[in-house]
Amino acid sequence: MKDFNYWKKRYESEQLEEFNCDNIGLLWLKTKSIGRKELIAEFIKDNNIALKEMTLGKQFIELFTWLCNDIENSHEILNNYIKVKHGKQVAALDMEQLVSELYKLKNFDWGGDYRNSLDKYLISRYVKVHQSYDTLISKFDSEINIAVQGYVLNSWYNHWSSILIEHIFKSHPLVLPTVGQIKSVDFFINSIPFDLKVTYLPAEYIKLKRKEMGLPVELTYLKNKAVEGGICFDKKAKDADIYHEITERMKDKNDEFSRSVLAILKNEKLQILKEAQINPKMLATWLYENQGEMRFGSENRLFLMLVDSDDFNGSWKLKRNLGLLEPTITKYLDNFKSKKMEDLKVSFGYKGKSQTFTALADVIFVTR
Repeated sequence: MKDFNYWKKRYESEQLEEFNCDNIGLLWLKTKSIGRKELIAEFIKDNNIALKEMTLGKQFIELFTWLCNDIENSHEILNNYIKVKHGKQVAALDMEQLVSELYKLKNFDWGGDYRNSLDKYLISRYVKVHQSYDTLISKFDSEINIAVQGYVLNSWYNHWSSILIEHIFKSHPLVLPTVGQIKSVDFFINSIPFDLKVTYLPAEYIKLKRKEMGLPVELTYLKNKAVEGGICFDKKAKDADIYHEITERMKDKNDEFSRSVLAILKNEKLQILKEAQINPKMLATWLYENQGEMRFGSENRLFLMLVDSDDFNGSWKLKRNLGLLEPTITKYLDNFKSKKMEDLKVSFGYKGKSQTFTALADVIFVTR
């Protein structure tokens, strides 16, 4: 039998495909999901299991080994414990109040051009640039405080809206939650482990598809049309600010020319969205291949793709829209058993890694 170390090695080396079709591998993941000291203590007490080991790492090994003596029964008692534990977590969360709190965020602005690390941004942008103490101090009111505030508020919104969305999934009868945090797994759908990624239609993906369609870069098109329509804009500003200024000026001008330009851009994006909805595997593969290096993973993933078709930049607001989220997620899960695993299988490479990775993935589109 494949022992504890076999599955540990598979898990740590990103060789996760085997977990999808092996009952013992699945048992290893479920055991890991209750791997915190207080959870193991509660689980063994509830099920009259005696462990000799005292350290957490050794308890994990001993408990898994004990559970392997009766695989089918062990799955059942783990499932029951996890469901009861999750029920208590849900009862402790005031969903309505959480949604109300999330609606208090009016603008989703990170306050800087950093991607994964605020500390690296601050060091490279301020610490290593300014020799003058007084100059550095002057940046707090005008730049640094704004960057830190934006980072904290956006991170807060992402964290609690993700918990909200995860609870929608975890409340479905086909879904088994994880109680403790476990890297690469948020829940099991019909005994298949999945990591949930809440995201938006990426700007770089749109850019790639525009190129494939023979269309110019969106900002280049907007700039040219702004000049053609006699619309002024700050040519020295950052690209995102130029894009915002031109589109807002066109909305304000609201003449036939401006409406036509904005309608063309919208229809082109909707065409790209429609193609992705028809062939979600293509988009899922792109998302794996273009994920950030710091957060690389080859685990099974469900991508919850949020799209506001009237305002793509405002898609972040859909993370708190239960009226859209709940029916879409529930419908997907209700129909999950009819999906063929072969249709969910994606293979992809990644820069700097020689191997080809295989995972199960799907995209759930939530559109308004």
